[in-house]
Amino acid sequence: MSSTPSPAPLSTPSPGSASLLPSERRAAVSLAGIFGLRMLGMFLILPVFALYARTLPGGDDHTLIGLALGMYGLTQAVLMIPFGMASDRLGRKPVIVAGLLLFALGSFVAAWSDSLAGIILGRAIQGAGAVSAAVTALLADLTREEKRTQAMAMIGGTIGLSFALSLAAGPAIYHWIGVPGMFALTGVLSLAAIPVLLYVTPRPGHSAFHSDAQASPARLGDVLRDTELLRLNWGIFALHAAQMAMFTVVPFALVQAGNLGVEHHWLVYLPVLLGSLLLMVPVIIAGERRGALKPVLLLAVGLMLLAQLGLALSMTLFWGLVAALFAYFLAFNVLEATLPSLISKIAPPEAKGTAMGVYNTSQALGLFFGGFAGGWLAQHQGFFAVFVFCAALMALWLAWARGMAPPPRVKTQMFHVGRLQATEARALSSRLVVFSGVEAVTVLAEEGSVLLKVSQTGWDEAGVRQLLLHRGGLAG
Repeated sequence: MSSTPSPAPLSTPSPGSASLLPSERRAAVSLAGIFGLRMLGMFLILPVFALYARTLPGGDDHTLIGLALGMYGLTQAVLMIPFGMASDRLGRKPVIVAGLLLFALGSFVAAWSDSLAGIILGRAIQGAGAVSAAVTALLADLTREEKRTQAMAMIGGTIGLSFALSLAAGPAIYHWIGVPGMFALTGVLSLAAIPVLLYVTPRPGHSAFHSDAQASPARLGDVLRDTELLRLNWGIFALHAAQMAMFTVVPFALVQAGNLGVEHHWLVYLPVLLGSLLLMVPVIIAGERRGALKPVLLLAVGLMLLAQLGLALSMTLFWGLVAALFAYFLAFNVLEATLPSLISKIAPPEAKGTAMGVYNTSQALGLFFGGFAGGWLAQHQGFFAVFVFCAALMALWLAWARGMAPPPRVKTQMFHVGRLQATEARALSSRLVVFSGVEAVTVLAEEGSVLLKVSQTGWDEAGVRQLLLHRGGLAG
């Protein structure tokens, strides 16, 4: 049950304390596993489902194939933020357990269905287990503010790994157990995650609202009116709409152009994924260090546009498809890593959780829209039109992103100071803003948190910590 935390002493460790506590590490690892499971459930079928669906009643209607792929995103988008809010009132773990049970139920419904209509229903129920906001809130309860970004990064890495593993392993697993078996496996793993959550994930001493990790209805209007954030929300929408749309037809293209059985599609996905991941890392590092994330973003969107055009022109050319897929995955991986970083830099610290909630909802809506639109276009206009649609999404994104202001070269630092009076919060804010490298200060008196936007290098961390450790008389 959510409760208001009582005043607490400053929990900021010394500058040399760079590691997560054992309880924080256990929380991050176990909750990352739940995130990874959900990604596996969503994407494991992605490279094979369209071909399997052709064998089912109704499989001659490509619109239904796209709807089955994308339906997960619609219910997830509708219920993601409400699940997070419910966890404030009902408790984190009960809400997450309920979501995992829904996810498992949807998986089994899809596994036992012998029609596309049944699978669409199962995917809708899967998406209704929208626990990501509740999981993020639980992780925030279990980690110190100054270590929360590190813990969230572990989850982000797990999500990326799950996506890559899904595409590479999906065709091989399909050969062994088929799509019904893949759905059933997802359901079993979801049920297995419940005892991990209950007995491995630490129990929070109390649950509280965290502005950096949870959506606040009061801040929703400000986030939705922020043009820079809207550009990024459109970007993640377009990125995942194109992803779901193209995978309604890419499996057919690999079969037709390369005479490659579906069980061998991993021979294409694995090397292009590994190669793109190796190239992605230095690109992201260079963009962060040189403050060049906007050029990196524009180049990646431009590469994605070229990849979609390449796919459109290579439907009968196997090596052309391989080259276009390599370009696609390189651009996709760069954008998946860059967009959350930009959200963090641009969003006001006190509205970061709300900004991420809108961002994640936009992503889920993109999955639904892309699946439905891609399926409809494939059915009524042909496969070529699907890639033209994806290219159009990228062209619109590129045109809008060109006007983006260069993101500030900052990072967010958080500290817990215990609840403050309003006068104490104002005094603390005025003292912190004068330190070298501190670009913005937000003191959340009720949450007992200090959020700083600081220069990526050279900020006076020692001075800030010293002030926070000896902050007596701040109301004077």
